[in-house]
Amino acid sequence: MIEYQQKDRYSIGDLIDIVRLLRSEGGCPWDIEQTHESIKNDFIEETYEVIEAIDLKNTDLLREELGDVLLQVVFHSRIEQEKNSFGFDDICDGICKKLIVRHPHVFGEVTINSTGDVLKNWDAIKMQTKGQETYTETLESVAKSLPALMRAQKVGKRAMRAGMDFRNVEDAVSCINAEKSELDTAIDSGDTLQIEEEIGDLLFSCVNASRHLGIDAEQALTNATEKFIKRFSLTEKLVSQENKDMKSMSIEELDIYWDKAKNILKNN
Repeated sequence: MIEYQQKDRYSIGDLIDIVRLLRSEGGCPWDIEQTHESIKNDFIEETYEVIEAIDLKNTDLLREELGDVLLQVVFHSRIEQEKNSFGFDDICDGICKKLIVRHPHVFGEVTINSTGDVLKNWDAIKMQTKGQETYTETLESVAKSLPALMRAQKVGKRAMRAGMDFRNVEDAVSCINAEKSELDTAIDSGDTLQIEEEIGDLLFSCVNASRHLGIDAEQALTNATEKFIKRFSLTEKLVSQENKDMKSMSIEELDIYWDKAKNILKNN
């Protein structure tokens, strides 16, 4: 057992010290064994739980989940500190310097007239500080680990800043129809690889249309999935009320109940 003076209230310094103790000799065997790779998915899960708390508008849950994310940051920094690479203070130093450099209109002499000027300056400074010389490099720097729709929308947005984009919403939406036609051709050919490629192009065109319409594609699909679950749930209840089993029914029969559920939810 490690001796530690417990308090009524803790600070970031305490969190850093607790993580150090957990990974020290006599600490927690599980914590000691962890590496960046072994807990990287935990970071993703904790981040999504923060988003869930925001969507639920639950401030108590948000405070808790932000703490879990902060723990991940401190834990990863501790792993590197043990290698004499960098520590939590270095992370704080780096992000503070980045914020100051990327806000010359606040901490420097640059004058801006709009939010658009802020974003334009941000992109230019970001390219310069990251040593990016081409727009292609800015596209390639979008993390491959992002959810596919989110990554596609971000890549499209960066391409837009280079002038490579649809002229208007109408052109972006019409591309969906063009890609759907190419998908139909691929399906007729029976070529699986071509079908996969065309489905990808169709999804990407939907993301571009979403961006032009000011819609977050990731959130739109999330909402559609939730809507599907609600309709499915009500459909199952309607079927059960008549003592029927969904698995024994034809899709045509199920569609009747699906339409009933759709109308009920629409009118409520």
